[in-house]
Amino acid sequence: MNEARPESMSAFWMPFTNNRDFKSDPRLLVSAEGMYYKDVDGNQILDGTAGLWCVPCGHAQPRIVSAVREMIGQLDFAPTFQMGHPAAFDLAEKLMDYTGHKFGHVFYTNSGSEAVDTALKIALAYHKARGEGGRTRLIGRERGYHGVGFGGLSVGGIGPNRKAFGPLLPGVDHLPHTHNLLKNAFSRGEPDFGAELADELERLVTLHDASTIAAVIVEPVSGSTGVLVPPKGYLKKLRQICDKHGILLIFDEVITGFGRLTTPFAADYFEVEPDMMTTAKGLTNGVIPMGAVFSKKHIHDAFLDAPAGIELFHGYTYSGHPVACAASLATLEVFKEQQILEHARGIQPYWEDAVHSLKDLPHVIDLRTIGLIAGIELEPIPGKPGARAFQALKKAFADGILIRTTGDIIALSPPLILEKQHIDDLFGKLANVLKNLD
Repeated sequence: MNEARPESMSAFWMPFTNNRDFKSDPRLLVSAEGMYYKDVDGNQILDGTAGLWCVPCGHAQPRIVSAVREMIGQLDFAPTFQMGHPAAFDLAEKLMDYTGHKFGHVFYTNSGSEAVDTALKIALAYHKARGEGGRTRLIGRERGYHGVGFGGLSVGGIGPNRKAFGPLLPGVDHLPHTHNLLKNAFSRGEPDFGAELADELERLVTLHDASTIAAVIVEPVSGSTGVLVPPKGYLKKLRQICDKHGILLIFDEVITGFGRLTTPFAADYFEVEPDMMTTAKGLTNGVIPMGAVFSKKHIHDAFLDAPAGIELFHGYTYSGHPVACAASLATLEVFKEQQILEHARGIQPYWEDAVHSLKDLPHVIDLRTIGLIAGIELEPIPGKPGARAFQALKKAFADGILIRTTGDIIALSPPLILEKQHIDDLFGKLANVLKNLD
């Protein structure tokens, strides 16, 4: 592999990046193994973000690498339109096992964004198949992130992601976010205040009428907007209100799925079962792009009452790609054989204490933890929102740790295989970074 710097960086239009700033001082990663990246200068970078929330089993995991290599040599591609291949069916059964058979079916996509748009389309088509075609309204939440498709942008609630691309889908409304610095700062796990915000769904039902609402979609824990943890009882209230009015509840588990909260899914952690669940990222340990929508059996079966033929006119060229299926099957094996979830649960208290050790450092106005996630909120520089956290990202990389920032919030989500020495190194260096910010 050529580890020299690229001759030019001008052609690559980078996603969610300050391109001008990056290309003036690039941060280039050239290899990865276990808990570490290596940059173009040969420096080790401790991965505090599992790549982009997506590498729970660590980098270059041998079992997964071997499975991918073998499948590429055996079956590089196979269509799943009126065709199939064994790995897609094997994986579907294994995924049902992994969910504890709370769901009956899985529909493959290629990303979290596609999984969200797929789930929204299925929700609309489901109601139509049942003779309730008037249910066309979708409800998201402020500060929610559901990918970059037009459906996901429409139900999402992060202003900068939306404002350049309107008009978005009509008939969409939003619940208020649950973040409350005044009452819930420095919480460990679910904060105490805010469950009543779920009652805002009743207000929207009164405003629009339940007969017009197809689905509510939320992240159980909002990740990309800065690790917003739901208040105690909030998600159970949403479930109850949706049941009362015949509204589908969709959990976006693209970030929280596959162990991030030390349980298979956030639905398990909070003991709330959605009607559908979107996943991606950890589904393949980030090795090959893949997403999936998990569906309750009654949703799938509603389509089978249609006349014989194609039941759902939806899909992707790469739905159930054989190499992605191989990566996912191997990932599930690693979770089981190496007891990834058990290890994550065991180390979680040490992680939580390390996060909250930052409480009295300069500029820190909140710390939020749940599972193996942390949100570190910094006081903004007046008139320069996001600048302080971005400065932290640069200093952290130079000091050998990879963090993620959103606004003035540092988000951490390490590979689930981390050990205590990794936690000590990560937070020792991060504390030094925070002490030296402007």
